[in-house]
Amino acid sequence: MKYISTRGQIDAIDFQQAVLMGLADDGGLVIPESIPDVADRLDQWRHLSYPQLAFEVIRLFATDIPETDLRELIDRTYGRAFPETVVPTVRVGDLFVMELFHGPTLAFKDVALQLLGNLFEYILARRQGTMNILAATSGDTGSAAIYGVRGRKGIRIFVMHPAGAVSPIQARQMTTVLDDNVHNLAVAGSFADCQNIMKSLAGDLGFKRTYNLGAVNSVNWARVLAQIVYYFKAAFDVREATGEKRIRVCVPTGNFGNVLAGWYARRMGAPISRLILATNRNDILARFFNTGDYSLGKVFQTLAPSMDIQLASNFERYLYYRVGGSPAGLRTMMGQLRQTGSLRVEPDESGAVDPLFAPASADEQQLLDTIRTTWQDHKYLLDPHSAVGVSVARQLAASGAEPIVCLATAHPAKFPAAIRRATGEDLARHPAIDRLMELPTRCTAIDNDLRDVRRFIVEAIG
Repeated sequence: MKYISTRGQIDAIDFQQAVLMGLADDGGLVIPESIPDVADRLDQWRHLSYPQLAFEVIRLFATDIPETDLRELIDRTYGRAFPETVVPTVRVGDLFVMELFHGPTLAFKDVALQLLGNLFEYILARRQGTMNILAATSGDTGSAAIYGVRGRKGIRIFVMHPAGAVSPIQARQMTTVLDDNVHNLAVAGSFADCQNIMKSLAGDLGFKRTYNLGAVNSVNWARVLAQIVYYFKAAFDVREATGEKRIRVCVPTGNFGNVLAGWYARRMGAPISRLILATNRNDILARFFNTGDYSLGKVFQTLAPSMDIQLASNFERYLYYRVGGSPAGLRTMMGQLRQTGSLRVEPDESGAVDPLFAPASADEQQLLDTIRTTWQDHKYLLDPHSAVGVSVARQLAASGAEPIVCLATAHPAKFPAAIRRATGEDLARHPAIDRLMELPTRCTAIDNDLRDVRRFIVEAIG
């Protein structure tokens, strides 16, 4: 399998190069040259363990890693940092919930970033190389990335988060990691500002090559690839429980990476009839799939901070396919977005922007009501992001016959204030979170300035 850029201005590269490159050198996003069709393998796959299933999916894309090595990397990832089931599916009333939060930082991003850390270490060891990772986070990516690479040889990580705009626990998960190769930067700006700094530095090819800059955000293809696996697992779990061969999947999303993995899974042949796209008050993605209009606006801070995003960094991959795989068309569209803050895709004759996506949003009150009623009715506790998904799933449940699987993206213990507000009780606890409260922290406050961030990185590397 070879990889190209959405903007069409790099030579085709192999998987290991794609992992190290992160953001494509032409400013685009790395994508596979083709999408394998596995529809005829589903019956063979549906009884596999999670590591076995991950191997079958990932080996189709990582063809330059010997299969014995790849299997060992996957077994090490999902055999050590997760419970045996990795991502269990549980029934909650009329819905199914897939729990993606059983990794070391209690967030769905562990599923991909634990693997990515192992991939980085494997590839760099064979190339006798080093890497300096620059990441922007609205909450969970930062801690999951840090836990994926902390203490690893040849790797430093610089994580930018918007100062005061991530939950206190998310901040502590990042800043209590004191390993020498970990640097936390609290940027006086928004997540979009952090993301723009990251993309600007990664787009400066001289700087990127001089300082061996890499990426762990979902701009890195390996992140999306690892997440494709659990969409197949969700379908197999529901079939085992109900006999139903197709499902709908509800995905709370802000940066479009998680739901994009579901889109790729569907293109590969996963038995998914609809992707229910759930947004919070920052509903730019829901508005796009409802109207075709993608217009940047104000970022609102909400109880689901990881979804407080306007510019979704993975959206470019979807747009590439939407313009027929035309790099020139994609470059024009992204230039328009950069210049005007908006772009438009015309709906089809039926009025649908994309019939695979069913978009809707949930406001703060709906989020709180969903946490409360789900606890009262089922004694099941949702975090705010997962509650957005469950709220939207309930809104759209009657629009189709297939069972709905809601992706639960974080453990509720990461958001105790929202849980107390919703339920009136102190229910959101986890031993790993409790231990954080007594640990020392290390973080550098920094201005929202590209030059300051560049200077910090250069001085830290030495």
